[in-house]
Amino acid sequence: MIASTGNARVRAAAALVKKAKARREAHCFVVEGPRMFAELPAGWRREVFVSESFLAQEKRAQKLLEGCAYETVSDGVMEYLSDTRTPQGILAVAKMPDYSLEEVLGPGKDGRPPLLIFLEKLQDPGNLGTILRAGEGAGMTGLVMDAQTADIYNPKVIRSTMGSVFRMPFACVPDLEPALGEAKRRGIRLLAAHLKGSVSYDCEDCRGPVGFLIGNEAAGLGEKAAGMADARIHIPMAGRVESLNAAVAASVLLFETARQRRTDAGRKA
Repeated sequence: MIASTGNARVRAAAALVKKAKARREAHCFVVEGPRMFAELPAGWRREVFVSESFLAQEKRAQKLLEGCAYETVSDGVMEYLSDTRTPQGILAVAKMPDYSLEEVLGPGKDGRPPLLIFLEKLQDPGNLGTILRAGEGAGMTGLVMDAQTADIYNPKVIRSTMGSVFRMPFACVPDLEPALGEAKRRGIRLLAAHLKGSVSYDCEDCRGPVGFLIGNEAAGLGEKAAGMADARIHIPMAGRVESLNAAVAASVLLFETARQRRTDAGRKA
């Protein structure tokens, strides 16, 4: 059992929790808690740390850890490692997946036409995680984000995805414009969520390959990226509300696309 926070393996794992640079250099990230651990593909695991108190829950621990190699740590060490106020007793170091832009821009696994979100300078980890989670629910096929968007491997992002991050292909690119250009070459229609959008989001035909552009929470979408879109769309607001939270806006657009595609499938059936 590891009882010291000075242990080299513990300190390396703690760095992955706290520092994006450490995650990039190690090409690893951290997954915490029983639910997220259960969702994590076994092939992604690199190390697993389990607290004494978690192991004391014999039935739960035995079921979750069956066939899994792990290191027992003291409750104090788990508290040191944890990114939450109340440690959940199990933490895994996982390898980062390697998705190519080509994979992300391609059709869904079941052959569905691409349904993509492109993020520019999105800063809030909670927004990013929510977009991944809502996106999976709406049938999103991939996510592309620029280098100035929040780190997708931030523990807050990982938690808020509720496991969707393990199933949704994504790519981080230095600049969004080349990726948008590639999407257009593939016949993907690009729609920019924009306060000055001239078309209501539900008036666009999203049954074919489509990608939505979402910008920074405060500044919105930059003109270069917006200029590459096939159309600028808006979500009509009642009252004195000017716009929606980025994650909420993305969810509205994704589920409208899902509605259109369901309706179209029903007509063809």
